[in-house]
Amino acid sequence: MTRRHTLALIAAATAAAVAALGSAASAHAQTYDYFQSPSGNIGCEMIKSDDGTGFVTCKTKDHAWVAPSTSGSDCEFAGSDLKLSQGKAPCVGVWPSQIFLLQDPQYGGLQTLDYGQTRSIGTITCTSEPSGVACTDSITGHFFRVSRESYELG
Repeated sequence: MTRRHTLALIAAATAAAVAALGSAASAHAQTYDYFQSPSGNIGCEMIKSDDGTGFVTCKTKDHAWVAPSTSGSDCEFAGSDLKLSQGKAPCVGVWPSQIFLLQDPQYGGLQTLDYGQTRSIGTITCTSEPSGVACTDSITGHFFRVSRESYELG
């Protein structure tokens, strides 16, 4: 085998390995989606994790309801953010996100999910409604609804 032939084989093998790694990395990459309610009061972040499971967290700028003093099973600390993870019950707690910062045009703006429209990630679908935002896991049936006036977990 000539040196030139050997180098060509090495180059081809390297290219194939890089292509395979690139495909594997993109197949397991996290996916993010952000949206706000038409009023701009509710902002949500949808994430599909490396393992393919999805979750959503929604924050409200202003709300009239009182947040619980303890967090749910999937929320580490008490707070007023709502979270629904694929295959788990929803909870109210704290999620480290600056979702409303994205409303600023210098950061690209935050896309509005008009009333009646939906967004999905994994088995979770969120719907914008005049009464607020509702997110449901189609496998478990778990959900949350949030508005300025109230929230509901199910």
